[in-house]
Amino acid sequence: MAKILTLTLNPALDLTVRVAQLQPGEVNRSQALLTHAAGKGINVAQVLADLGHKLTVSGFLGEDNQQPFNALFARRGFVDAFIRVPGEIRSNIKLAEDDGRVTDVNGPGPLVSEFAQQALIDKIDQIAASHDAVVVAGSLPRGVSAQWLHHLLLRLKAMGLKVILDTSGEALKQGLSAGPWLIKPNTEELSDALSCDISSLESQVAAASRLQAQGVEHVVISQGADGVNWFSHGQALQALPPKVSVASTVGAGDSLLAGMLHGLLSGHTPEQTVRTATAIAAMAVTQIGFGISDAAHLATLESGVRVRSLTEE
Repeated sequence: MAKILTLTLNPALDLTVRVAQLQPGEVNRSQALLTHAAGKGINVAQVLADLGHKLTVSGFLGEDNQQPFNALFARRGFVDAFIRVPGEIRSNIKLAEDDGRVTDVNGPGPLVSEFAQQALIDKIDQIAASHDAVVVAGSLPRGVSAQWLHHLLLRLKAMGLKVILDTSGEALKQGLSAGPWLIKPNTEELSDALSCDISSLESQVAAASRLQAQGVEHVVISQGADGVNWFSHGQALQALPPKVSVASTVGAGDSLLAGMLHGLLSGHTPEQTVRTATAIAAMAVTQIGFGISDAAHLATLESGVRVRSLTEE
């Protein structure tokens, strides 16, 4: 299996509160409260670990409440290459309702100094080249600019690494110009980054063509319950997930990304790659937390995924 580095620049403690139905402005009684050490790159790492890959995790981690992350890394056997910074890791509150709707209240996180940013660059220079791919995922913490991210991506590409980017906003806009190997935005995120509506298939084909001309080999557009469209040189596939009971959509996109990377690095056929990735994402929405909890259930979900070529329209 592959050796993969994930960079989570702005990790979070996810506090998921289960409620039957959120009543704004009223007293709400929770059904459960679950806390997870999270952040997009860390979520991706957990799924990849369940698929058999070796993981190094890095980024910035607040010193004051890092214990849940240290425990997760030890339990999962991750190589810990995080740079510790003063302050607390942010808390993200997820209000998950019985119908699957999730309301997010995301905290700001610590302020990352230029000294810490250089420390991360130095760490990456030491360790990155021994990996097969690097996943850069999630938002940027305070103090870190989209331009800094752009230069980081170029630095990773110069090492010969396959660079996978999953972010949004200005970070995605700047990141796209660096030509990462694979991107996985949703329709809204990519529309915002390209300053045009890409909700139609025709517009997605055109957008993917432009991005591939910039060096993006794989354009994976996640569309929630409407599945995923994957554009790469010479092919365009759509995968539609099976119907499942939704517990929470948190982590579904991260699970999809992990599944796509797993298939590509393992030499699976395009159809099998997107089928498995879509099934992993479908499994993710049935649970709260990250990872593949039941291989037999995953196999059942895979059999329910419909894959078709978009060039046959």
